[in-house]
Amino acid sequence: MTAMPYVLMYHSVEKCDSDPLQITVSPARFAEQLRRLAERGLTGVSMRELLRARAAGNARGLVGLTFDDGYADFAGEVVPVLLRHRFTATVFVVSGLLGEHNAWDAGAPRKPLMDAEGLRWAAMQGMEVGSHSAGHRSLTTLSDADLEHEVAGSKTALEEVLGQEVGGFCYPYGHVAEREVRAVRRAGYSYACAIWKSPVTGTHALPRTYVGERDGALRLWAKQARHRLRWARWARWARWAR
Repeated sequence: MTAMPYVLMYHSVEKCDSDPLQITVSPARFAEQLRRLAERGLTGVSMRELLRARAAGNARGLVGLTFDDGYADFAGEVVPVLLRHRFTATVFVVSGLLGEHNAWDAGAPRKPLMDAEGLRWAAMQGMEVGSHSAGHRSLTTLSDADLEHEVAGSKTALEEVLGQEVGGFCYPYGHVAEREVRAVRRAGYSYACAIWKSPVTGTHALPRTYVGERDGALRLWAKQARHRLRWARWARWARWAR
């Protein structure tokens, strides 16, 4: 396994008074974060673009930008800022809840989700749409049949909405083990995103770096440095282990 790509994990970008789950970044902070990336010579890209560039050996200076859950603010707040920087991103959406809200976050502020029209618009702006399952359930707790519906069924549903292939998957809550990776591969996804490094880390369980409201320039730099150090150590260990 080669060193993992540097991928940032966002959720929602909007003004809010309460954020108990710490999934929301204010528009001003988000604009600052993208500006800082650009000032350091980094280009934010979708996972599709990042992995293609890595395969071609020209991913230097690229950072993956991902947005989980498919909130409506992706279209209203995120895409315009991305376009100003000529960045792209991947938004992972819950296929069975298009146009509804984050019903899985019990007790948290209600957030609207993008509808089918919003997804198609985002794709037309150059953004990648990936699957975040059909119902945002923890896949490791499901039967094999339900797992198939959440993984393969969501891919089929989104492809019907978009009229194009959906190549990326994102595990709800980051919950993933070998069975779930096999299901994602079997469904035909070319990659998948997790959250943490784990025994199944690889192209179908890519770890990501969380980004929140507190992440200013210094914290973003520190997170990138930590990522580089972590995978440099892993590469040295892998060479020694062979």
